[in-house]
Amino acid sequence: MLRVIPWGIGTVGAEMSTTIIDHRPDLKIVGARVYSDAKNGVDVGTLVGRRPIGVTASSDPDAILSLDADCVLYTPRNTSIDDVCAILASGKNVVTTAFLFHPQRIAPVDRDRLLTACRTGGATVHGSGLNPGNLSGVLPLALSGMSRTIDKIALTERADWSVYESTSITFDNMAFGQPVESISPTGNEFLKFNSGLFEEQVWFLGDALDAGIDEVAVTVDAVAAEADHQIFDRFLRAGTTAGQRWNWSGRRNGQTLIEIEALWTVGGEYPRHWPTPEHGWTLTIDGDPSMRTHFFSLASFTRPASMEEHVRSASVATAMQVLNAVPAVCAAPPGFATMADLPLIRSYTGFGNR
Repeated sequence: MLRVIPWGIGTVGAEMSTTIIDHRPDLKIVGARVYSDAKNGVDVGTLVGRRPIGVTASSDPDAILSLDADCVLYTPRNTSIDDVCAILASGKNVVTTAFLFHPQRIAPVDRDRLLTACRTGGATVHGSGLNPGNLSGVLPLALSGMSRTIDKIALTERADWSVYESTSITFDNMAFGQPVESISPTGNEFLKFNSGLFEEQVWFLGDALDAGIDEVAVTVDAVAAEADHQIFDRFLRAGTTAGQRWNWSGRRNGQTLIEIEALWTVGGEYPRHWPTPEHGWTLTIDGDPSMRTHFFSLASFTRPASMEEHVRSASVATAMQVLNAVPAVCAAPPGFATMADLPLIRSYTGFGNR
């Protein structure tokens, strides 16, 4: 049995914790790091709507670091290289949905600090999720197994953020509802951080598939709302940002070989000058042969489900991609274990007939 510590029990961390309690006899929660006084000292089971499990959450990182555990499930909203280095140096592996999808391409000073921490603690770090994650990493690599040669890889995501109740992310972090001229790859700290994740993912595919790209170019087209919209507890005014079209292009000698594009809107308005792919994620590989696949997650395709359940399905997918990787990460040699390094990650529970 592997001992794990959820570091952050928000939307994704809660999905991991409930799955461990309900479905994972091979994993045991031995502690949890939380960020609010309201959660401090509360039983982890209670925090995620389950029976008490006899383990209380703590807002004291030093107390958590002192625990004996095999792996930390790192899912806070705001990431910290300092925290991850401390976790690794304490001898605990780290799996994360938050960042570090391709650590070789992060700032050299941070990369070197992480490697030193891995060596000190004999630990491994792995980042994955949905997108960035499986759809922009695992899936393209899996499909490339059917390729003789590849000319271009393109992943397009289309989503309307109006259905997501985490309005602080939508409006405060992603800056919807702000002036369109404020939207840029460096418009605020979160936009800079988020753009960097997708740049990293483009480099990941380029490095894994020998694209030899020499740059990742970033563009964003911000579009103003034509009307006012009430989005849960927030009000989006006409004339402020209601659409963001981001493009991350991995180029070699000016030619785009790898492209990730995000078509994100709020309020149900869709800019008429944008392309109109299906909602969800469309992955296209041009080459010999060329192929295309579309991904869309719902709570169910066969039973009735609420919009809340459908929205939650993406968080479940994000959490499971990393939680299911815990045994492989714990078995990996110290250092960086990317989506290209680990074996194929599959569902531990599956149909549940163990």
